[in-house]
Amino acid sequence: MLTSAINDKDTTAIQLVKDGVVVSDRSNWGLIRVSDDDRLRFLHNQSTNDFQSLKPGQGCDTVMVTSTARTIDLVTAYVLEDAVLLVVSPNRRQVLMQWLDRYIFFADKVKLTDVTEEMATLSLIGPQSHAMVEKLGAGALIGQPDGNHILVNGVIVAVGSGVAAPGYTLILPIAEKQEWWEKILGFGAVELSDRAWEMLRILQGRPAPDLELTDDYNPLEVGLWQTVSFTKGCYIGQETIARLNTYKGVKQYLWGIRLSGAAEPATVITIGEEKVGKLTSYTDTPDGHFGLGYIRSKAGGVGLKVQVGETEGEIVSIPFVSHEYPLNNG
Repeated sequence: MLTSAINDKDTTAIQLVKDGVVVSDRSNWGLIRVSDDDRLRFLHNQSTNDFQSLKPGQGCDTVMVTSTARTIDLVTAYVLEDAVLLVVSPNRRQVLMQWLDRYIFFADKVKLTDVTEEMATLSLIGPQSHAMVEKLGAGALIGQPDGNHILVNGVIVAVGSGVAAPGYTLILPIAEKQEWWEKILGFGAVELSDRAWEMLRILQGRPAPDLELTDDYNPLEVGLWQTVSFTKGCYIGQETIARLNTYKGVKQYLWGIRLSGAAEPATVITIGEEKVGKLTSYTDTPDGHFGLGYIRSKAGGVGLKVQVGETEGEIVSIPFVSHEYPLNNG
């Protein structure tokens, strides 16, 4: 739980996500390089999105799930000419290296390499990131789909900020990090601290491992529809996800909760005497207290008044997730 007072710098940075541009150092996130001839087929079979349809220069978000479709991590993948680069959550790097390795069989031509220590990851976030990415020589990406990327002076520049705000992500050799960091600040971006990133993550509804992504939840309950292909055929956990979609069987959803005061993650959410869910994340923000939590779908959605321990709450929508059954999700 985040308890320290919000400082002016974080308040300014959160505001600039809405009307300016900030830069977040995400170099502590894991980077796994998947190479060799079977790399796309392998990732296609191990996660929720459709890798077989992707070409070099494209990318996607995908969820690594267990055989019963429980969530392990939300991963961003970039398809390069000779490999796929996976950006994984900081606390999932070793878990995913071991988990993926378990599924590489004798005849598979797949090689996994942890390149986290060799590379730096920076994210530009906010509407003015478009102007900045043009100054950095990657203006060709403006208006392209999330995940699309190009190489600029040896730096991968990709569409997508890691949250549901406009932006771009840069992956570069660690030796060049300071040079690019200073260049970006020189162009007018403001640093987004780790604490402000966590605040933004919760406000946007980006799920995190051990909190929203656990063995208790599947990708549809989280609301990660954009990461799931319903037409690609077999993959780990596919039967469970297909059944939930076909029979409209999602029994709980992740929501934002505007709170009247501080609350501890894991607190039970109730309406009257009835338990309807659980708080998973909490932060204080410049606009008050805010949390994420799972609420039983039969209880209701936006506008629902709930009790989170001793604290009152109201359910609000969060931009990173969706509770829609897509009509044409491929």
